[in-house]
Order: sequence, then structure tokens, then C-alpha cells
Amino acid sequence: MIQILIRAERITHIISPGIYGASYAQDGGAGTKCTIDRWGGNNASRYNPQQNADNKGSDWYFQSIPMGTDTPGGFTRDFAATAAAAGADAMLTVPMLGWVAKLGAGRLKTWSFSIAKYGVQQSNDWQWCPDAGNGTRTNGQAIMGNDPSDANIPATPASFATWIASTTTDRPNVKYWLLDNEPGLWAFTHRDVVPTAPTSQELFNRSLQTAKVIRANAPNAAICGPEEWGWSGFFYSPRDFQIGQMQGWGSAMPDRARYGGRDPLTVYLQQFRSQHLTSGRRMLDYLTLHYYPQGGEFSNDISAAMCLRRNRSTRALWDIGYRDESWINDTVRLIPRMKDLIKRNYPGTKTGITEYCWGADGHINGATTQADILGIFGREALDLACRWVAPSEGSITWKAMQLFRNAGGSGLGFGDGSVAAIVPNPDDLSAFSAIDRATGHLTVMVINKTASDKQVRFAVSGFRPGIVRRWTLLSDNTIQDEILGQMPSLLKSPGTSVQLYRIAPRF
Repeated sequence: MIQILIRAERITHIISPGIYGASYAQDGGAGTKCTIDRWGGNNASRYNPQQNADNKGSDWYFQSIPMGTDTPGGFTRDFAATAAAAGADAMLTVPMLGWVAKLGAGRLKTWSFSIAKYGVQQSNDWQWCPDAGNGTRTNGQAIMGNDPSDANIPATPASFATWIASTTTDRPNVKYWLLDNEPGLWAFTHRDVVPTAPTSQELFNRSLQTAKVIRANAPNAAICGPEEWGWSGFFYSPRDFQIGQMQGWGSAMPDRARYGGRDPLTVYLQQFRSQHLTSGRRMLDYLTLHYYPQGGEFSNDISAAMCLRRNRSTRALWDIGYRDESWINDTVRLIPRMKDLIKRNYPGTKTGITEYCWGADGHINGATTQADILGIFGREALDLACRWVAPSEGSITWKAMQLFRNAGGSGLGFGDGSVAAIVPNPDDLSAFSAIDRATGHLTVMVINKTASDKQVRFAVSGFRPGIVRRWTLLSDNTIQDEILGQMPSLLKSPGTSVQLYRIAPRF
């Protein structure tokens, strides 16, 4: 028997509804009551609102491609409208590379590494555009010195002012603007236009100028950055990361030396704080980062060993004593780390993880992991989160997300007033608890991460349990919806399952 100790006498904090977001939640967002729909990724870094086109960068042969009609900003307005129809706020990306996509005559696609112009390359878009190469010669050497204007046109922060203003006016649910996407990887994903990665100072200058345009044209929206890609980007500026990748990690790191060994996130926050103190106006509202586990979890691997690893690896989000089992080999403690950075360098900034995913969407292990992550986000008082990408509607991981906001389509879910829930071993069975402040119900999420059935007992203080309703998501992707009556002394947690309990107060 596993005892879950629930201390309901005190709400520790209010859980932000912003943690229940996803990228491209266009199909199933309404069913999960998704709160934020994010448009981002590599292609967004080169969105041209005037031509309504983007460029895929290294994701697809550095091609600039039309995004529907020639209506300026049409794609992003439609995206925000679809989000609004699902009841979600929209989160959009503002490019900062200095170049955006350029279409040819008749809105035809263009590309950066023409085989006719730059020679034979390792691969090409043989089916749709055979002349578009991947920018790498057959000997593995990257093509350098290409002409960026082959598929792009220059853009300054001011280039986006009209788009930002009109989009925010037309689509009031556009509540968040992102300062581009994963700058630490620009010199790789967008090397046709950014062959040399920006320094910390250059990144801040671009970010500040872009933030000023956002603030002037969408004064009530939140500004989020730096949207950095992951662990190495937390410690090396884009320029230093490029040097390390191309010349070796024993090379001199000029940015690290320039800032006395301070990491780029510290520098970024300090620079925005200094600007705030000088101008009297905040230009960064959220510190937003991306995080993917690095041990193979972000995959469809459902071997027994990988399932156990997924169960453990969510500790990287919160556990100050957990040493990551991948090449990171360090204590990630991501959410506490972000909060510490903010406390030391720019108090008042909020926190967001705007890309994350642990994989295995079609398997119960992916579902239990996703439920665990949402529980952690709420307990650790994260402000924003957007999964990459929204799971397919009706999938088992989609149903795990649905339990938090719309269990089984009931309109009910997990509470918003976080209270402590303590379990003996969260790698085996985790639990999260909250008070639904609108109804007074105590809600408990129980996540059995292993295949064995377990008997659990709730030891509740500060709350008198009444009638209990329970939803159980099972490994066969079915949900059981039950009224249990008064709280039983022992409850069954089926192997690899997610259970939501809503417990009415007894007066």
C-alpha cells in the first residue's frame, strides 16, 4: 500500500492556466481546453508577413515557400483565429535574423543553395525541387559565401511593426510575442543567412530593438525570450556555441571571457534589467526556454528500459538532487534554475518552457510522462508551457492532457490552487493535488508509472472528503468515469494509468 499525504489546509500558490499550452494545437485544442496555441519553430524565424511566406532553413533545403494566399499576414491571422475558436490565446514569433523569405514571380518558391549555381551537393529536394540542395558538398563540407538574397530579403525590426499592430488589433487573443526561436542554433539551422552566430551583445541588441517594436505596436501583449534551444544554449552564447561545435570545446570562448565567465542567460537578464532601470519600462516579461530530454526519451522508443528512463527523467524539471543520465551529466533542475536566474538578475520576470516533449505519444508511457510533466509544472509554479507539438486528437497522450482541463469531455479537471501531495517514490507513482477554488473540490492526480497494480491511501489533512468522482485513463486508451461515493480507505491504481480524483467537501 502506498500512502499519498495531502496537505490541503494551505494553498501554496495559484497554478497558472498558461502551463496547459501547445504548439500547433489547431485540431485538438478545444477538446483539451488548451490555453495557449504557439506558432513557432525554425520556419517562423523567416516569416515574411508582407508576402505571407516562410523559409524552412535546414529543415527543408533552405526553401522559401508561400503560406497560402498573398494576403499580408494571412497565415498568422488565420492561426490566431483558429486558436480563438478553440478558446486559446495565441503566441506568435517575431523574426530577428535580419532576413526573411522571398518568393519568386507568381509566388513560386525560391531556395538558397541552387545546384546549378553552387554545384553538386549531398542531397536535394529530388521530388519537388531538384535544383534545391542541402548546402553541403559531397565531401561533407558546408557551402560558404552563398548569396542570401537568392531566397531572402533583408528585414529590420521596424519591418514587422505594421504586421504586429494589425494582427493584435484584428486578433485580440494574440497575447504573447516571442523574440524569434533558438538563436543558439541560427548558425546551423539558418546558416545561409546567418553564417556567423551572434554574440551575447548582438543578440541582446536585436532582442531589445524587436521588443521595442512589439511594445509600441502591441502594448498589452507579453514579450518572451530568448527562446533558447536547450542545455548547451543555457551556458554558451550563440557565438561561443558555434566556436565549440566547429573548433572544439577546448577553444577560447570570447563571450564567456568578455563577461567574466557569466552564462548567457545571466547576461541576457542583466542587460534587460539594466535597460529597464534606465528607461523605466520593462521590455522582457517572460524568460522562456526550450527543453528536450537528451537520453533518447524524445522518440517512439517504448522498450522497457526507455520507459523506466522516461519515468525518471522528468526529475530534470524540478529535482535539485537528480543528475541527468544523458551526456548532460549534471543537475538540470530546470524550473528552480530559471527562478534562481530571475531572482538574482531580473526580479519580476515570469517563467516559461515554450517547447518540450518526452515522446511516445501513442503509448501509455508517453501519457503517464505527459501527465507527470503537467503536474510538475503546476506544483513548481511555472508560468507558461507549450508542448511541441500538440498530440493527435484522441491519442492516449492527448487524453492525459485532457484530464487536467476537461476530463473525458466533462468540462471538469484539475484544480487551480496547488496543495502539497507527498509520495514515497515519484519514479514509481507520482501524485499532485489542488483545490478547485470555484467549487471547493479537492482534486488529486495519481500517475502509476509502472505495470503493477497498486493500492493507495489518501491521508488528507485540512479537508473533509465527501463524494468522490474518478476518471482513470488505462493503457488501452479508454477512460473509466466512476462515482465512488464516500472516500474508500483503499483505492486501486491500475498499472500504467493516470487517475483524476475530484472529491467534494463534506460539511
